[in-house]
Amino acid sequence: MTQRRAAFALVAALVAAMSLLGACSSDKPKPTPLQKFEPRIKADEVWHKAIDNIDYPMVAAAVDGTFFVGAGSGELLALRASDGAELWRTKVPGGIAAGVGSDGRYVSVATRANEVVVYAKGKELWRKSIPAAVVTPPLVAGERVFVMGVDRAVYAFDAQDGRRLWSFVRPGEALTLAQSGVVAAFHNTLLVGQAQRLAGLEPLHGQLLWEVPVATPRGTNEVERLADLVGPVVRLGDKVCVRSFQVAVGCVDASAGKLLWSHNVGGIEAVAGNADVIVGGDASDRITAWHTANGNVAWTSDKLLYRGLSGAQMLGSSVVFGDYEGYLHFLSAANGELQLRLSTNGKPVVGTPIVEAGTMLVATRNGGLYAFRLH
Repeated sequence: MTQRRAAFALVAALVAAMSLLGACSSDKPKPTPLQKFEPRIKADEVWHKAIDNIDYPMVAAAVDGTFFVGAGSGELLALRASDGAELWRTKVPGGIAAGVGSDGRYVSVATRANEVVVYAKGKELWRKSIPAAVVTPPLVAGERVFVMGVDRAVYAFDAQDGRRLWSFVRPGEALTLAQSGVVAAFHNTLLVGQAQRLAGLEPLHGQLLWEVPVATPRGTNEVERLADLVGPVVRLGDKVCVRSFQVAVGCVDASAGKLLWSHNVGGIEAVAGNADVIVGGDASDRITAWHTANGNVAWTSDKLLYRGLSGAQMLGSSVVFGDYEGYLHFLSAANGELQLRLSTNGKPVVGTPIVEAGTMLVATRNGGLYAFRLH
């Protein structure tokens, strides 16, 4: 590893450690007590499973009625979304450092040894090394596997045999975020986060098509100016909406490579949205909804302050957040009214809940996997 790449990995680890220390600080305000309310909707736990501890920024994959999940120890499995039936399970040598990517046929993860590994029906097909650590789940699409390192370099591999097809590397800031970033598909464009910018790449050869700044970094030092885009993104037709770490939330017209709107707001977790609103929590867990069309504020809620909220997810007409005690809070996307509260196992909800075929999967820090479905 070169000195520059070693510096990237070290700084990223320091940022992760700083975030953890901040979460455990005794100076942090006490979480808001849970309020009594009258449930407005109904949902049931339809199944639950357990895997090893999830000690990394886990993001699961959902496609074709299947959830693909992994633990830091290397445990990797495919579960049927409807009933939790285990379709296959395997062990990834070297452990898992980033979440899971899949197109339903191929499943890809990144290991703690900076290796990209691809499986088919639980059998390893190939593994390749890249020069930097990976914290963003690989994207599997179009018979290719796209991977972004913590140094923001992007690599494309042939999904069948692991041949490296191209790489996209550009000079950038020395400080990077040890949290899942943006690698996503949009029609025939590969979307990647490059610091506070959303970039569109031509996926066959890795050429830069356009680049849009979602935020303007602020602060007097590199830590304060850290503004990497946080995944997963919200895709609504030609709009792609995303959070810029601790700086802003914004929406981009990905068909034209044009910023539609951006608002300064703190926060470190992914946003959710629908055609009407984009919703996310800030650094104090104050929840805000912005009108999708123009970014104007639709509503705010202070009911869950300092509860260590997860990334947001839409389920039906609700926006769902997990918290540090394993609760799930369902708020009306239309007005922020608390509609339902469900519990898991009392441990923090990690990452962002995901939805497949009407079933929402939630993961907790100690490896609890809980699936819920609205009535």
